[in-house]
Amino acid sequence: MLRRLAGVLAGAVTGGAELLLLALAWPARARWAPRLVALERARLRALLGYDAEAGTAGTGYLAARAVTGLAGGYLTLALGFVGALFLGGAGWAVVTGSATPVVLRFPGINLTTDSLIIGLVCAAVLLALTALCCWATVAAERRLAARFLGPGVQEQMRRRIAELTTTRSGIVRAVDDERRRIERDLHDGVQQRGVALAMLLGRARHSPADAPALVDQAYAESRRLLDELRSVAWRVYPTALDELGLRAALAGVAERSPVPVTVHYGLGDRPAPQVETALYFVAREAITNAVKHARARDILVVLGEDGKAVRVDISDDGQGGADPSGGGLSGLARRVLALDGTFEVASPAGGGTRVTAVLPKEGACG
Repeated sequence: MLRRLAGVLAGAVTGGAELLLLALAWPARARWAPRLVALERARLRALLGYDAEAGTAGTGYLAARAVTGLAGGYLTLALGFVGALFLGGAGWAVVTGSATPVVLRFPGINLTTDSLIIGLVCAAVLLALTALCCWATVAAERRLAARFLGPGVQEQMRRRIAELTTTRSGIVRAVDDERRRIERDLHDGVQQRGVALAMLLGRARHSPADAPALVDQAYAESRRLLDELRSVAWRVYPTALDELGLRAALAGVAERSPVPVTVHYGLGDRPAPQVETALYFVAREAITNAVKHARARDILVVLGEDGKAVRVDISDDGQGGADPSGGGLSGLARRVLALDGTFEVASPAGGGTRVTAVLPKEGACG
Protein backbone atom coordinates (compact mmCIF):
# COMPACT_ATOMS: atom_id res chain seq x y z
CA MET A 1 0.00 0.00 0.00
CA LEU A 2 2.80 2.43 0.85
CA ARG A 3 4.46 1.73 -2.49
CA ARG A 4 1.20 2.43 -4.33
CA LEU A 5 0.77 5.64 -2.33
CA ALA A 6 4.30 6.70 -3.26
CA GLY A 7 3.49 5.94 -6.90
CA VAL A 8 0.36 8.09 -6.80
CA LEU A 9 2.17 11.02 -5.18
CA ALA A 10 5.05 10.70 -7.65
CA GLY A 11 2.47 10.65 -10.43
CA ALA A 12 1.05 13.95 -9.17
CA VAL A 13 4.51 15.53 -9.37
CA THR A 14 5.21 14.20 -12.87
CA GLY A 15 1.67 15.14 -13.91
CA GLY A 16 2.28 18.76 -12.97
CA ALA A 17 5.55 18.76 -14.90
CA GLU A 18 3.85 17.21 -17.92
CA LEU A 19 1.08 19.84 -17.94
CA LEU A 20 3.67 22.61 -17.79
CA LEU A 21 5.63 21.14 -20.68
CA LEU A 22 2.47 20.62 -22.73
CA ALA A 23 1.55 24.25 -22.22
CA LEU A 24 4.99 25.89 -22.53
CA ALA A 25 7.08 23.56 -24.70
CA TRP A 26 4.58 22.17 -27.18
CA PRO A 27 6.71 22.86 -30.27
CA ALA A 28 9.57 20.78 -28.84
CA ARG A 29 7.33 17.83 -27.84
CA ALA A 30 9.19 15.44 -30.16
CA ARG A 31 12.24 15.77 -27.91
CA TRP A 32 10.75 15.54 -24.42
CA ALA A 33 7.57 13.45 -24.90
CA PRO A 34 9.35 10.07 -25.47
CA ARG A 35 11.50 10.64 -22.38
CA LEU A 36 8.48 11.38 -20.21
CA VAL A 37 6.66 8.34 -21.55
CA ALA A 38 9.70 6.21 -20.62
CA LEU A 39 9.72 7.83 -17.16
CA GLU A 40 6.02 7.05 -16.67
CA ARG A 41 6.58 3.46 -17.80
CA ALA A 42 9.35 3.08 -15.21
CA ARG A 43 7.12 4.59 -12.48
CA LEU A 44 4.28 2.21 -13.39
CA ARG A 45 6.60 -0.78 -13.19
CA ALA A 46 8.47 0.19 -10.02
CA LEU A 47 5.71 1.72 -7.88
CA LEU A 48 2.33 0.66 -9.29
CA GLY A 49 3.20 -2.92 -10.18
CA TYR A 50 2.21 -2.63 -13.84
CA ASP A 51 4.64 -3.64 -16.57
CA ALA A 52 3.54 -1.53 -19.53
CA GLU A 53 4.56 -2.57 -23.02
CA ALA A 54 6.60 -0.37 -25.30
CA GLY A 55 3.74 1.11 -27.29
CA THR A 56 3.47 4.22 -29.42
CA ALA A 57 2.08 6.59 -26.78
CA GLY A 58 2.75 10.32 -27.09
CA THR A 59 1.31 13.61 -25.96
CA GLY A 60 -2.25 12.23 -25.83
CA TYR A 61 -1.28 9.76 -23.17
CA LEU A 62 0.76 12.35 -21.28
CA ALA A 63 -2.16 14.82 -21.22
CA ALA A 64 -4.70 12.24 -19.99
CA ARG A 65 -2.26 10.80 -17.46
CA ALA A 66 -1.24 14.23 -16.19
CA VAL A 67 -4.83 15.21 -15.41
CA THR A 68 -5.59 11.86 -13.80
CA GLY A 69 -2.35 11.77 -11.80
CA LEU A 70 -2.58 15.38 -10.64
CA ALA A 71 -6.23 15.14 -9.56
CA GLY A 72 -5.84 11.73 -7.94
CA GLY A 73 -2.59 12.66 -6.21
CA TYR A 74 -4.03 15.94 -4.87
CA LEU A 75 -7.16 14.27 -3.46
CA THR A 76 -5.15 11.43 -1.95
CA LEU A 77 -2.68 13.84 -0.34
CA ALA A 78 -5.38 16.21 0.94
CA LEU A 79 -7.54 13.47 2.43
CA GLY A 80 -4.53 11.75 3.97
CA PHE A 81 -3.20 15.02 5.43
CA VAL A 82 -6.52 16.00 7.03
CA GLY A 83 -7.03 12.44 8.29
CA ALA A 84 -3.54 12.50 9.84
CA LEU A 85 -4.38 15.81 11.56
CA PHE A 86 -7.51 14.31 13.11
CA LEU A 87 -5.58 11.22 14.18
CA GLY A 88 -2.81 13.36 15.67
CA GLY A 89 -5.34 15.50 17.53
CA ALA A 90 -7.01 12.38 18.97
CA GLY A 91 -3.62 11.04 20.05
CA TRP A 92 -2.75 14.37 21.70
CA ALA A 93 -6.07 14.29 23.58
CA VAL A 94 -5.28 10.80 24.88
CA VAL A 95 -1.78 11.82 26.02
CA THR A 96 -2.78 15.09 27.69
CA GLY A 97 -6.27 14.11 28.78
CA SER A 98 -7.64 17.26 27.16
CA ALA A 99 -10.69 15.67 25.51
CA THR A 100 -13.77 17.83 25.99
CA PRO A 101 -17.47 16.93 25.86
CA VAL A 102 -19.22 17.77 22.60
CA VAL A 103 -23.01 17.99 22.18
CA LEU A 104 -24.34 17.10 18.74
CA ARG A 105 -27.76 18.64 18.18
CA PHE A 106 -30.07 16.98 15.66
CA PRO A 107 -33.76 17.61 15.03
CA GLY A 108 -35.55 16.00 17.96
CA ILE A 109 -32.46 14.50 19.56
CA ASN A 110 -29.21 15.59 21.21
CA LEU A 111 -26.14 13.36 21.40
CA THR A 112 -23.33 13.92 23.87
CA THR A 113 -19.85 12.63 23.03
CA ASP A 114 -16.32 13.98 23.34
CA SER A 115 -13.72 15.36 20.99
CA LEU A 116 -11.59 12.20 21.18
CA ILE A 117 -14.32 10.02 19.68
CA ILE A 118 -15.07 12.59 16.97
CA GLY A 119 -11.38 12.82 16.10
CA LEU A 120 -10.98 9.04 15.84
CA VAL A 121 -14.13 8.65 13.72
CA CYS A 122 -13.15 11.47 11.36
CA ALA A 123 -9.61 10.10 11.10
CA ALA A 124 -10.88 6.61 10.27
CA VAL A 125 -13.28 7.90 7.61
CA LEU A 126 -10.71 10.19 6.00
CA LEU A 127 -7.97 7.54 5.96
CA ALA A 128 -10.38 5.05 4.42
CA LEU A 129 -11.25 7.64 1.76
CA THR A 130 -7.51 8.16 1.22
CA ALA A 131 -7.00 4.45 0.57
CA LEU A 132 -10.02 4.37 -1.74
CA CYS A 133 -8.82 7.40 -3.68
CA CYS A 134 -5.33 5.90 -3.97
CA TRP A 135 -6.78 2.62 -5.27
CA ALA A 136 -9.01 4.44 -7.79
CA THR A 137 -6.06 6.51 -9.05
CA VAL A 138 -3.90 3.41 -9.49
CA ALA A 139 -6.72 1.66 -11.37
CA ALA A 140 -7.20 4.70 -13.63
CA GLU A 141 -3.47 4.90 -14.30
CA ARG A 142 -3.36 1.23 -15.26
CA ARG A 143 -6.32 1.58 -17.60
CA LEU A 144 -4.67 4.54 -19.31
CA ALA A 145 -1.44 2.56 -19.62
CA ALA A 146 -3.28 -0.41 -21.10
CA ARG A 147 -5.05 1.91 -23.54
CA PHE A 148 -2.08 3.99 -24.69
CA LEU A 149 1.03 1.95 -23.87
CA GLY A 150 -0.22 -1.38 -25.16
CA PRO A 151 0.49 -2.65 -28.66
CA GLY A 152 -1.27 -0.89 -31.50
CA VAL A 153 -3.50 -2.52 -34.11
CA GLN A 154 -0.60 -3.22 -36.46
CA GLU A 155 1.49 -4.72 -33.66
CA GLN A 156 -1.42 -6.92 -32.57
CA MET A 157 -1.86 -8.04 -36.16
CA ARG A 158 1.85 -8.81 -36.47
CA ARG A 159 1.82 -10.85 -33.26
CA ARG A 160 -1.28 -12.74 -34.35
CA ILE A 161 0.29 -13.59 -37.70
CA ALA A 162 3.45 -14.78 -35.96
CA GLU A 163 1.39 -16.90 -33.57
CA LEU A 164 -0.62 -18.47 -36.38
CA THR A 165 2.54 -19.15 -38.35
CA THR A 166 4.10 -20.88 -35.34
CA THR A 167 1.02 -22.97 -34.58
CA ARG A 168 0.62 -23.96 -38.24
CA SER A 169 4.23 -25.11 -38.35
CA GLY A 170 3.69 -26.92 -35.06
CA ILE A 171 0.64 -28.85 -36.25
CA VAL A 172 2.51 -29.89 -39.41
CA ARG A 173 5.32 -31.27 -37.22
CA ALA A 174 2.77 -32.99 -35.00
CA VAL A 175 1.15 -34.67 -38.02
CA ASP A 176 4.56 -35.81 -39.28
CA ASP A 177 5.43 -37.22 -35.85
CA GLU A 178 2.11 -39.06 -35.77
CA ARG A 179 2.78 -40.56 -39.18
CA ARG A 180 6.20 -41.75 -38.05
CA ARG A 181 4.66 -43.35 -34.97
CA ILE A 182 2.05 -45.14 -37.11
CA GLU A 183 4.80 -46.38 -39.42
CA ARG A 184 6.75 -47.73 -36.43
CA ASP A 185 3.64 -49.46 -35.08
CA LEU A 186 2.97 -51.08 -38.45
CA HIS A 187 6.61 -52.09 -38.98
CA ASP A 188 7.38 -53.34 -35.49
CA GLY A 189 4.01 -54.95 -34.79
CA VAL A 190 1.74 -55.74 -37.69
CA GLN A 191 4.47 -56.44 -40.22
CA GLN A 192 6.38 -58.75 -37.89
CA ARG A 193 3.28 -60.78 -37.12
CA GLY A 194 2.44 -60.93 -40.82
CA VAL A 195 5.93 -62.29 -41.56
CA ALA A 196 5.56 -64.87 -38.78
CA LEU A 197 2.18 -65.94 -40.17
CA ALA A 198 3.61 -66.32 -43.69
CA MET A 199 6.54 -68.40 -42.39
CA LEU A 200 4.21 -70.73 -40.49
CA LEU A 201 2.04 -71.28 -43.56
CA GLY A 202 5.16 -71.85 -45.68
CA ARG A 203 6.42 -74.50 -43.28
CA ALA A 204 3.02 -76.16 -43.24
CA ARG A 205 3.01 -76.22 -47.04
CA HIS A 206 6.41 -77.90 -47.23
CA SER A 207 5.96 -80.23 -44.23
CA PRO A 208 2.67 -82.10 -44.60
CA ALA A 209 3.39 -84.21 -41.55
CA ASP A 210 3.66 -81.16 -39.30
CA ALA A 211 0.88 -79.25 -41.09
CA PRO A 212 -1.86 -79.65 -38.42
CA ALA A 213 0.31 -78.22 -35.62
CA LEU A 214 1.68 -75.46 -37.86
CA VAL A 215 -1.82 -74.52 -39.00
CA ASP A 216 -2.89 -74.24 -35.37
CA GLN A 217 0.08 -71.94 -34.71
CA ALA A 218 -0.75 -69.95 -37.82
CA TYR A 219 -4.34 -69.56 -36.64
CA ALA A 220 -3.19 -68.26 -33.25
CA GLU A 221 -0.76 -65.91 -34.97
CA SER A 222 -3.54 -64.61 -37.24
CA ARG A 223 -5.64 -63.83 -34.16
CA ARG A 224 -2.75 -61.91 -32.66
CA LEU A 225 -2.30 -60.12 -35.99
CA LEU A 226 -5.95 -59.04 -35.96
CA ASP A 227 -5.61 -57.82 -32.37
CA GLU A 228 -2.50 -55.84 -33.34
CA LEU A 229 -4.29 -54.31 -36.34
CA ARG A 230 -7.26 -53.38 -34.15
CA SER A 231 -4.93 -51.81 -31.59
CA VAL A 232 -3.10 -49.77 -34.24
CA ALA A 233 -6.38 -48.61 -35.76
CA TRP A 234 -7.60 -47.56 -32.31
CA ARG A 235 -4.42 -45.60 -31.66
CA VAL A 236 -4.70 -43.85 -35.03
CA TYR A 237 -8.32 -42.78 -34.51
CA PRO A 238 -11.02 -44.66 -32.56
CA THR A 239 -14.34 -45.05 -34.39
CA ALA A 240 -16.09 -44.77 -31.01
CA LEU A 241 -15.07 -41.12 -30.88
CA ASP A 242 -17.24 -40.31 -33.89
CA GLU A 243 -19.99 -42.81 -33.25
CA LEU A 244 -20.42 -42.67 -29.47
CA GLY A 245 -18.52 -39.55 -28.39
CA LEU A 246 -15.63 -38.66 -26.12
CA ARG A 247 -16.99 -40.38 -23.00
CA ALA A 248 -17.11 -43.78 -24.71
CA ALA A 249 -13.70 -43.30 -26.34
CA LEU A 250 -12.07 -42.50 -23.01
CA ALA A 251 -13.87 -45.42 -21.41
CA GLY A 252 -12.21 -47.64 -24.02
CA VAL A 253 -8.81 -46.18 -23.18
CA ALA A 254 -9.44 -46.81 -19.48
CA GLU A 255 -10.43 -50.44 -20.17
CA ARG A 256 -7.25 -51.08 -22.16
CA SER A 257 -4.97 -49.50 -19.58
CA PRO A 258 -3.04 -51.89 -17.32
CA VAL A 259 -3.22 -49.18 -14.61
CA PRO A 260 -6.57 -48.21 -13.03
CA VAL A 261 -7.94 -45.10 -14.77
CA THR A 262 -10.85 -43.10 -13.32
CA VAL A 263 -12.69 -40.77 -15.70
CA HIS A 264 -14.92 -37.95 -14.41
CA TYR A 265 -16.86 -36.63 -17.39
CA GLY A 266 -18.35 -33.20 -16.69
CA LEU A 267 -19.14 -31.93 -20.18
CA GLY A 268 -22.69 -31.07 -21.21
CA ASP A 269 -23.03 -30.80 -24.96
CA ARG A 270 -20.40 -32.35 -27.22
CA PRO A 271 -17.69 -29.85 -28.21
CA ALA A 272 -16.65 -29.25 -31.81
CA PRO A 273 -15.19 -32.37 -33.51
CA GLN A 274 -11.64 -30.98 -33.67
CA VAL A 275 -11.79 -30.03 -29.98
CA GLU A 276 -13.18 -33.42 -29.03
CA THR A 277 -10.37 -35.10 -30.96
CA ALA A 278 -7.72 -32.94 -29.26
CA LEU A 279 -9.14 -33.71 -25.81
CA TYR A 280 -9.08 -37.43 -26.60
CA PHE A 281 -5.48 -37.45 -27.78
CA VAL A 282 -4.30 -35.34 -24.83
CA ALA A 283 -5.93 -37.74 -22.37
CA ARG A 284 -4.75 -40.86 -24.19
CA GLU A 285 -1.15 -39.72 -24.57
CA ALA A 286 -0.98 -38.58 -20.93
CA ILE A 287 -2.32 -41.96 -19.79
CA THR A 288 0.17 -43.78 -22.02
CA ASN A 289 3.07 -41.74 -20.63
CA ALA A 290 1.95 -42.36 -17.05
CA VAL A 291 1.83 -46.10 -17.66
CA LYS A 292 5.11 -46.40 -19.60
CA HIS A 293 7.37 -43.85 -17.97
CA ALA A 294 5.94 -42.63 -14.64
CA ARG A 295 5.25 -46.04 -13.03
CA ALA A 296 1.90 -44.70 -11.90
CA ARG A 297 -0.45 -46.83 -9.81
CA ASP A 298 -3.54 -44.68 -10.29
CA ILE A 299 -4.60 -42.19 -12.98
CA LEU A 300 -7.41 -39.63 -12.80
CA VAL A 301 -8.97 -37.90 -15.83
CA VAL A 302 -11.31 -34.97 -15.20
CA LEU A 303 -13.19 -33.17 -17.97
CA GLY A 304 -15.16 -30.00 -17.32
CA GLU A 305 -16.35 -26.82 -18.95
CA ASP A 306 -16.43 -23.18 -17.97
CA GLY A 307 -18.27 -20.70 -20.17
CA LYS A 308 -16.92 -21.07 -23.68
CA ALA A 309 -13.96 -23.30 -22.77
CA VAL A 310 -13.54 -27.01 -22.05
CA ARG A 311 -10.81 -28.43 -19.87
CA VAL A 312 -9.16 -31.79 -19.32
CA ASP A 313 -6.86 -32.59 -16.39
CA ILE A 314 -4.92 -35.85 -16.25
CA SER A 315 -3.07 -36.53 -13.01
CA ASP A 316 -1.20 -39.56 -11.77
CA ASP A 317 0.70 -40.65 -8.67
CA GLY A 318 3.85 -41.65 -10.54
CA GLN A 319 7.44 -40.60 -10.11
CA GLY A 320 7.08 -37.28 -11.98
CA GLY A 321 9.89 -35.61 -13.84
CA ALA A 322 8.10 -35.55 -17.21
CA ASP A 323 9.80 -33.40 -19.85
CA PRO A 324 7.29 -31.04 -21.55
CA SER A 325 9.66 -30.74 -24.51
CA GLY A 326 9.58 -34.49 -25.14
CA GLY A 327 8.18 -35.82 -28.40
CA GLY A 328 4.76 -36.89 -27.13
CA LEU A 329 3.98 -33.92 -24.87
CA SER A 330 5.36 -31.32 -27.29
CA GLY A 331 3.20 -32.81 -30.06
CA LEU A 332 0.14 -32.48 -27.83
CA ALA A 333 1.08 -28.89 -27.02
CA ARG A 334 1.29 -28.06 -30.73
CA ARG A 335 -2.09 -29.68 -31.37
CA VAL A 336 -3.71 -27.69 -28.55
CA LEU A 337 -2.08 -24.38 -29.50
CA ALA A 338 -3.29 -24.80 -33.09
CA LEU A 339 -6.85 -24.61 -31.70
CA ASP A 340 -6.14 -21.46 -29.64
CA GLY A 341 -5.90 -23.49 -26.46
CA THR A 342 -3.42 -23.64 -23.59
CA PHE A 343 -1.37 -26.64 -22.53
CA GLU A 344 0.48 -27.06 -19.22
CA VAL A 345 2.53 -29.82 -17.65
CA ALA A 346 3.36 -29.87 -13.93
CA SER A 347 5.65 -32.77 -13.07
CA PRO A 348 7.94 -32.25 -10.06
CA ALA A 349 10.35 -35.11 -9.43
CA GLY A 350 8.73 -37.62 -7.13
CA GLY A 351 5.48 -35.66 -6.97
CA GLY A 352 3.35 -37.10 -9.76
CA THR A 353 2.38 -35.47 -13.03
CA ARG A 354 -0.52 -33.23 -13.97
CA VAL A 355 -1.31 -32.46 -17.62
CA THR A 356 -3.87 -29.74 -18.34
CA ALA A 357 -5.36 -28.61 -21.64
CA VAL A 358 -7.93 -25.83 -22.02
CA LEU A 359 -9.64 -25.36 -25.39
CA PRO A 360 -12.43 -23.17 -26.76
CA LYS A 361 -15.56 -25.22 -27.38
CA GLU A 362 -15.71 -24.20 -31.01
CA GLY A 363 -11.98 -24.58 -31.59
CA ALA A 364 -11.67 -21.19 -33.29
CA CYS A 365 -8.13 -20.43 -34.37
CA GLY A 366 -8.57 -17.48 -36.64
